[in-house]
Amino acid sequence: MQITAIIVAAGAGTRSGQTGPKQFAPLAGRAMLAWSYHALAAHPRIDEVLVVIGAGQQVLLQEALPQARYVIGGAARHESVAAGLAVCERADAVLVHDAARPFVPATVVDRLIDALDHHDGAVPVLPVADTLVHTDGTLVAREPLRRVQTPQAFHRAALQRAHSQWSGDAPTDDAQMVRALGGSVALVQGDQMLEKVTYPADFAAAEARIGYETRSASGFDVHRLEDGEELWLGGVLIPHHQGLSGHSDADVALHAITDAVLGTIAAGDIGTHFRPSDPKWKGAESGQFLAHARELVEARGGRVTFVDLTIMCEAPKIGPHRAAMQARIGALLDLPVDRVSVKATTTERLGFTGRGEGIAAQAVATIQLPGALA
Repeated sequence: MQITAIIVAAGAGTRSGQTGPKQFAPLAGRAMLAWSYHALAAHPRIDEVLVVIGAGQQVLLQEALPQARYVIGGAARHESVAAGLAVCERADAVLVHDAARPFVPATVVDRLIDALDHHDGAVPVLPVADTLVHTDGTLVAREPLRRVQTPQAFHRAALQRAHSQWSGDAPTDDAQMVRALGGSVALVQGDQMLEKVTYPADFAAAEARIGYETRSASGFDVHRLEDGEELWLGGVLIPHHQGLSGHSDADVALHAITDAVLGTIAAGDIGTHFRPSDPKWKGAESGQFLAHARELVEARGGRVTFVDLTIMCEAPKIGPHRAAMQARIGALLDLPVDRVSVKATTTERLGFTGRGEGIAAQAVATIQLPGALA
Protein backbone atom coordinates (compact mmCIF):
# COMPACT_ATOMS: atom_id res chain seq x y z
CA MET A 1 0.00 0.00 0.00
CA GLN A 2 1.00 3.58 -0.64
CA ILE A 3 0.62 5.22 2.75
CA THR A 4 0.54 8.93 3.59
CA ALA A 5 0.64 10.25 7.14
CA ILE A 6 -1.35 13.45 7.66
CA ILE A 7 -0.38 15.50 10.72
CA VAL A 8 -3.12 17.92 11.73
CA ALA A 9 -1.32 21.00 13.06
CA ALA A 10 -3.66 23.89 12.29
CA GLY A 11 -4.90 24.71 15.79
CA ALA A 12 -4.12 27.67 18.02
CA GLY A 13 -3.46 25.70 21.23
CA THR A 14 -4.89 28.41 23.48
CA ARG A 15 -4.92 26.22 26.61
CA SER A 16 -1.21 25.41 26.43
CA GLY A 17 0.06 28.62 27.99
CA GLN A 18 2.46 29.15 25.07
CA THR A 19 2.89 32.49 23.33
CA GLY A 20 2.05 30.95 19.95
CA PRO A 21 0.49 27.75 18.57
CA LYS A 22 1.61 24.90 20.82
CA GLN A 23 2.52 22.62 17.91
CA PHE A 24 5.44 24.94 17.17
CA ALA A 25 6.48 25.44 20.81
CA PRO A 26 9.88 23.99 21.76
CA LEU A 27 9.90 20.55 23.33
CA ALA A 28 13.34 19.26 24.34
CA GLY A 29 15.09 21.46 21.80
CA ARG A 30 12.81 21.08 18.77
CA ALA A 31 9.33 22.16 17.79
CA MET A 32 6.72 19.78 19.17
CA LEU A 33 5.43 19.13 15.65
CA ALA A 34 8.90 17.98 14.55
CA TRP A 35 8.85 15.00 16.92
CA SER A 36 5.88 13.25 15.32
CA TYR A 37 6.92 14.36 11.83
CA HIS A 38 10.34 12.74 12.10
CA ALA A 39 8.96 9.59 13.73
CA LEU A 40 6.39 9.08 10.96
CA ALA A 41 8.83 10.02 8.18
CA ALA A 42 11.34 7.47 9.48
CA HIS A 43 8.83 4.60 9.55
CA PRO A 44 9.62 2.20 6.69
CA ARG A 45 5.96 1.60 5.82
CA ILE A 46 5.06 5.28 5.46
CA ASP A 47 5.78 6.82 2.06
CA GLU A 48 5.00 10.47 2.70
CA VAL A 49 4.19 12.87 5.53
CA LEU A 50 1.88 15.82 4.93
CA VAL A 51 1.38 18.62 7.46
CA VAL A 52 -1.87 20.57 7.66
CA ILE A 53 -1.28 24.00 9.17
CA GLY A 54 -3.38 27.06 9.84
CA ALA A 55 -3.43 30.17 7.68
CA GLY A 56 -0.46 32.39 8.52
CA GLN A 57 1.60 29.57 10.04
CA GLN A 58 3.87 29.06 7.02
CA VAL A 59 6.85 30.86 8.56
CA LEU A 60 6.58 28.81 11.76
CA LEU A 61 6.53 25.60 9.72
CA GLN A 62 9.49 26.74 7.63
CA GLU A 63 11.51 27.31 10.80
CA ALA A 64 10.52 23.97 12.33
CA LEU A 65 10.50 21.73 9.24
CA PRO A 66 11.96 23.48 6.17
CA GLN A 67 11.38 20.53 3.83
CA ALA A 68 7.87 19.56 4.94
CA ARG A 69 5.06 19.36 2.40
CA TYR A 70 1.99 21.17 3.70
CA VAL A 71 -1.52 22.40 2.97
CA ILE A 72 -3.63 25.03 4.71
CA GLY A 73 -6.40 23.59 6.87
CA GLY A 74 -9.76 24.89 8.05
CA ALA A 75 -11.27 26.32 11.21
CA ALA A 76 -12.31 22.89 12.54
CA ARG A 77 -10.28 19.69 12.79
CA HIS A 78 -12.41 17.71 10.33
CA GLU A 79 -12.01 20.53 7.79
CA SER A 80 -8.23 20.30 8.14
CA VAL A 81 -8.28 16.53 7.66
CA ALA A 82 -10.43 16.99 4.53
CA ALA A 83 -7.89 19.50 3.19
CA GLY A 84 -5.15 16.93 3.66
CA LEU A 85 -7.16 14.15 2.04
CA ALA A 86 -7.79 16.35 -1.00
CA VAL A 87 -4.09 16.25 -1.93
CA CYS A 88 -3.47 12.56 -1.16
CA GLU A 89 -5.10 11.07 -4.27
CA ARG A 90 -2.25 8.60 -4.83
CA ALA A 91 -2.40 7.14 -1.30
CA ASP A 92 -4.12 3.82 -0.70
CA ALA A 93 -4.20 4.44 3.02
CA VAL A 94 -3.70 7.38 5.35
CA LEU A 95 -2.71 7.84 8.96
CA VAL A 96 -4.28 10.88 10.58
CA HIS A 97 -2.34 12.18 13.56
CA ASP A 98 -2.65 15.12 15.94
CA ALA A 99 0.50 17.25 16.30
CA ALA A 100 -0.30 17.58 20.02
CA ARG A 101 0.78 13.94 20.45
CA PRO A 102 4.50 14.33 19.76
CA PHE A 103 5.77 10.80 20.34
CA VAL A 104 4.72 8.04 17.93
CA PRO A 105 5.98 4.52 18.71
CA ALA A 106 6.69 2.52 15.55
CA THR A 107 5.02 -0.53 17.07
CA VAL A 108 1.68 1.29 17.24
CA VAL A 109 1.99 2.33 13.59
CA ASP A 110 2.63 -1.29 12.62
CA ARG A 111 -0.45 -2.48 14.50
CA LEU A 112 -2.62 0.14 12.81
CA ILE A 113 -1.40 -0.67 9.30
CA ASP A 114 -1.73 -4.43 9.87
CA ALA A 115 -5.35 -3.96 10.98
CA LEU A 116 -6.21 -2.43 7.58
CA ASP A 117 -5.92 -5.91 6.06
CA HIS A 118 -9.37 -6.67 7.48
CA HIS A 119 -10.92 -3.31 8.40
CA ASP A 120 -11.74 0.07 6.92
CA GLY A 121 -9.88 1.78 9.72
CA ALA A 122 -8.04 1.27 12.98
CA VAL A 123 -7.48 3.40 16.08
CA PRO A 124 -5.11 2.98 19.04
CA VAL A 125 -6.81 2.79 22.43
CA LEU A 126 -5.93 2.41 26.10
CA PRO A 127 -8.11 1.08 28.93
CA VAL A 128 -9.56 3.53 31.42
CA ALA A 129 -7.84 3.16 34.81
CA ASP A 130 -9.72 5.78 36.83
CA THR A 131 -13.14 5.43 38.41
CA LEU A 132 -15.65 7.36 36.30
CA VAL A 133 -18.69 9.20 37.58
CA HIS A 134 -21.50 11.01 35.81
CA THR A 135 -22.20 14.63 36.78
CA ASP A 136 -25.35 13.40 38.55
CA GLY A 137 -23.17 11.21 40.77
CA THR A 138 -23.88 7.91 39.04
CA LEU A 139 -20.86 5.65 38.65
CA VAL A 140 -20.02 4.67 35.08
CA ALA A 141 -18.69 1.18 34.39
CA ARG A 142 -15.16 1.60 33.09
CA GLU A 143 -14.51 -1.98 31.92
CA PRO A 144 -16.00 -1.54 28.42
CA LEU A 145 -14.54 1.96 27.93
CA ARG A 146 -11.35 2.86 26.10
CA ARG A 147 -9.38 6.09 25.61
CA VAL A 148 -8.85 6.85 21.93
CA GLN A 149 -5.51 8.14 20.64
CA THR A 150 -3.95 9.03 17.31
CA PRO A 151 -2.62 8.28 14.75
CA GLN A 152 -5.69 6.64 13.26
CA ALA A 153 -5.34 4.59 10.08
CA PHE A 154 -7.88 4.30 7.24
CA HIS A 155 -8.23 3.18 3.69
CA ARG A 156 -8.18 6.57 2.01
CA ALA A 157 -11.30 5.96 -0.07
CA ALA A 158 -13.32 4.98 3.02
CA LEU A 159 -12.25 8.07 4.95
CA GLN A 160 -12.78 10.40 2.02
CA ARG A 161 -16.28 9.03 1.51
CA ALA A 162 -17.04 9.50 5.21
CA HIS A 163 -15.91 13.13 5.08
CA SER A 164 -17.90 13.89 1.93
CA GLN A 165 -21.11 12.43 3.36
CA TRP A 166 -20.88 13.68 6.95
CA SER A 167 -23.81 15.89 7.91
CA GLY A 168 -23.86 15.91 11.69
CA ASP A 169 -22.22 18.16 14.27
CA ALA A 170 -18.45 18.61 14.20
CA PRO A 171 -17.01 15.10 14.72
CA THR A 172 -14.51 14.44 17.48
CA ASP A 173 -12.43 12.06 15.39
CA ASP A 174 -12.31 10.40 11.98
CA ALA A 175 -13.24 6.93 13.21
CA GLN A 176 -16.63 8.30 14.28
CA MET A 177 -17.27 9.42 10.70
CA VAL A 178 -16.28 6.08 9.17
CA ARG A 179 -18.47 4.15 11.61
CA ALA A 180 -21.42 6.41 10.77
CA LEU A 181 -21.38 4.94 7.24
CA GLY A 182 -21.18 1.38 8.53
CA GLY A 183 -17.43 1.06 8.16
CA SER A 184 -15.50 -1.31 10.39
CA VAL A 185 -12.88 0.25 12.68
CA ALA A 186 -10.53 -1.98 14.63
CA LEU A 187 -9.25 -1.12 18.10
CA VAL A 188 -5.53 -1.82 18.55
CA GLN A 189 -3.31 -1.45 21.57
CA GLY A 190 -2.20 2.16 22.09
CA ASP A 191 0.73 3.47 24.08
CA GLN A 192 1.28 5.84 27.00
CA MET A 193 3.85 7.67 24.86
CA LEU A 194 0.93 8.93 22.75
CA GLU A 195 -0.43 11.09 25.56
CA LYS A 196 -1.67 14.47 24.35
CA VAL A 197 0.05 17.76 25.25
CA THR A 198 -2.68 20.27 26.09
CA TYR A 199 -1.87 22.26 29.24
CA PRO A 200 1.34 23.97 30.43
CA ALA A 201 2.20 21.13 32.81
CA ASP A 202 1.94 18.64 29.95
CA PHE A 203 5.12 20.04 28.37
CA ALA A 204 7.19 19.09 31.43
CA ALA A 205 5.54 15.67 31.52
CA ALA A 206 6.30 15.15 27.83
CA GLU A 207 9.97 16.01 28.29
CA ALA A 208 10.12 13.56 31.20
CA ARG A 209 8.83 10.80 28.89
CA ILE A 210 11.58 11.36 26.36
CA GLY A 211 14.48 9.94 28.33
CA TYR A 212 17.99 11.21 27.61
CA GLU A 213 21.21 9.40 26.92
CA THR A 214 24.61 10.83 27.74
CA ARG A 215 27.32 10.70 25.09
CA SER A 216 30.97 11.71 25.17
CA ALA A 217 33.53 11.99 22.40
CA SER A 218 37.08 13.23 22.07
CA GLY A 219 38.80 15.56 19.63
CA PHE A 220 42.45 16.25 18.87
CA ASP A 221 44.21 18.84 16.73
CA VAL A 222 47.67 20.26 16.16
CA HIS A 223 49.03 23.28 14.29
CA ARG A 224 52.48 24.56 13.54
CA LEU A 225 53.86 27.73 15.15
CA GLU A 226 55.20 30.25 12.66
CA ASP A 227 56.48 33.80 12.60
CA GLY A 228 54.11 36.50 11.38
CA GLU A 229 50.90 34.74 12.50
CA GLU A 230 48.42 35.68 15.22
CA LEU A 231 48.00 33.23 18.08
CA TRP A 232 44.36 32.34 18.71
CA LEU A 233 43.64 29.81 21.44
CA GLY A 234 40.23 29.02 22.85
CA GLY A 235 38.73 31.94 20.96
CA VAL A 236 41.16 34.39 22.61
CA LEU A 237 43.91 36.38 20.87
CA ILE A 238 47.08 35.84 22.92
CA PRO A 239 50.14 38.08 22.62
CA HIS A 240 53.07 35.92 21.46
CA HIS A 241 56.03 36.22 19.12
CA GLN A 242 54.60 33.44 16.93
CA GLY A 243 51.14 32.28 15.90
CA LEU A 244 49.54 29.10 14.64
CA SER A 245 49.47 28.40 10.92
CA GLY A 246 46.41 26.95 9.24
CA HIS A 247 43.73 27.57 6.64
CA SER A 248 41.41 29.27 9.17
CA ASP A 249 42.66 31.16 12.21
CA ALA A 250 44.20 27.81 13.27
CA ASP A 251 42.69 27.91 16.77
CA VAL A 252 43.82 24.45 17.75
CA ALA A 253 41.77 24.50 20.97
CA LEU A 254 38.45 25.30 19.29
CA HIS A 255 39.20 22.80 16.53
CA ALA A 256 39.69 20.02 19.07
CA ILE A 257 36.46 20.91 20.87
CA THR A 258 34.59 21.12 17.55
CA ASP A 259 35.71 17.61 16.61
CA ALA A 260 34.70 16.35 20.04
CA VAL A 261 31.20 17.83 19.76
CA LEU A 262 30.78 16.50 16.22
CA GLY A 263 31.90 13.10 17.45
CA THR A 264 29.08 12.88 19.98
CA ILE A 265 26.56 12.68 17.14
CA ALA A 266 28.82 10.78 14.71
CA ALA A 267 28.83 13.77 12.35
CA GLY A 268 32.37 13.44 11.04
CA ASP A 269 35.09 15.96 11.78
CA ILE A 270 35.70 19.64 11.19
CA GLY A 271 37.05 19.00 7.69
CA THR A 272 33.80 17.28 6.72
CA HIS A 273 31.86 20.49 7.29
CA PHE A 274 34.51 23.13 6.51
CA ARG A 275 36.88 21.83 3.88
CA PRO A 276 40.41 23.28 4.09
CA SER A 277 40.46 23.56 0.29
CA ASP A 278 37.51 25.96 0.28
CA PRO A 279 38.78 29.56 0.03
CA LYS A 280 35.69 30.70 1.92
CA TRP A 281 37.25 29.50 5.17
CA LYS A 282 40.70 31.06 4.68
CA GLY A 283 41.45 33.00 7.86
CA ALA A 284 37.96 32.26 9.22
CA GLU A 285 37.25 32.59 12.92
CA SER A 286 37.06 29.10 14.41
CA GLY A 287 34.26 30.09 16.74
CA GLN A 288 31.78 29.67 13.90
CA PHE A 289 32.91 26.05 13.47
CA LEU A 290 32.18 25.29 17.10
CA ALA A 291 28.83 27.11 16.99
CA HIS A 292 27.88 25.01 13.95
CA ALA A 293 28.70 21.79 15.80
CA ARG A 294 26.57 22.93 18.76
CA GLU A 295 23.67 23.73 16.40
CA LEU A 296 23.85 20.21 14.92
CA VAL A 297 23.50 18.75 18.40
CA GLU A 298 20.59 21.07 19.20
CA ALA A 299 18.88 20.11 15.92
CA ARG A 300 18.78 16.56 17.30
CA GLY A 301 17.08 17.84 20.45
CA GLY A 302 20.30 17.58 22.47
CA ARG A 303 22.57 19.97 24.30
CA VAL A 304 26.24 20.17 25.18
CA THR A 305 26.62 19.80 28.95
CA PHE A 306 30.38 19.81 29.61
CA VAL A 307 33.71 20.34 27.84
CA ASP A 308 37.19 19.43 29.03
CA LEU A 309 40.12 20.94 27.09
CA THR A 310 43.85 20.27 27.49
CA ILE A 311 46.34 22.48 25.63
CA MET A 312 49.86 21.09 25.16
CA CYS A 313 52.65 23.62 24.66
CA GLU A 314 55.85 25.01 26.20
CA ALA A 315 54.80 28.60 25.59
CA PRO A 316 52.88 30.80 26.01
CA LYS A 317 51.62 30.34 29.54
CA ILE A 318 47.93 29.42 29.45
CA GLY A 319 47.07 30.26 33.05
CA PRO A 320 46.70 34.04 32.58
CA HIS A 321 44.21 33.46 29.73
CA ARG A 322 42.24 30.55 31.17
CA ALA A 323 39.27 32.58 32.42
CA ALA A 324 38.91 34.41 29.09
CA MET A 325 39.00 31.08 27.24
CA GLN A 326 36.36 29.59 29.52
CA ALA A 327 34.11 32.59 28.97
CA ARG A 328 34.48 32.50 25.18
CA ILE A 329 34.00 28.74 24.87
CA GLY A 330 31.03 28.93 27.24
CA ALA A 331 29.45 31.65 25.10
CA LEU A 332 29.90 29.56 21.94
CA LEU A 333 28.38 26.46 23.54
CA ASP A 334 25.79 28.23 25.72
CA LEU A 335 27.45 26.84 28.84
CA PRO A 336 28.27 28.43 32.21
CA VAL A 337 32.00 28.71 32.83
CA ASP A 338 31.93 26.03 35.53
CA ARG A 339 31.06 23.55 32.77
CA VAL A 340 34.10 24.49 30.70
CA SER A 341 37.38 23.01 31.89
CA VAL A 342 40.57 24.48 30.43
CA LYS A 343 43.89 22.88 31.38
CA ALA A 344 47.43 23.14 30.09
CA THR A 345 50.47 20.90 30.18
CA THR A 346 53.94 20.67 28.71
CA THR A 347 55.56 17.62 27.20
CA GLU A 348 58.75 18.07 29.20
CA ARG A 349 60.48 19.48 26.11
CA LEU A 350 59.86 16.24 24.22
CA GLY A 351 58.46 16.10 20.71
CA PHE A 352 57.36 18.95 18.46
CA THR A 353 55.50 20.73 21.25
CA GLY A 354 58.52 20.42 23.52
CA ARG A 355 60.71 21.96 20.84
CA GLY A 356 58.27 24.85 20.44
CA GLU A 357 57.40 23.88 16.86
CA GLY A 358 53.65 23.71 17.41
CA ILE A 359 50.74 23.48 19.81
CA ALA A 360 48.42 20.50 20.30
CA ALA A 361 45.03 20.31 21.97
CA GLN A 362 42.85 17.48 23.15
CA ALA A 363 39.19 17.85 24.14
CA VAL A 364 36.35 15.76 25.48
CA ALA A 365 32.75 16.91 25.01
CA THR A 366 29.72 15.52 26.81
CA ILE A 367 26.17 15.98 25.58
CA GLN A 368 22.68 14.91 26.51
CA LEU A 369 20.64 13.61 23.61
CA PRO A 370 17.08 12.35 23.49
CA GLY A 371 17.21 8.58 23.37
CA ALA A 372 15.41 6.27 20.95
CA LEU A 373 12.69 8.88 20.32
CA ALA A 374 15.16 11.18 18.55
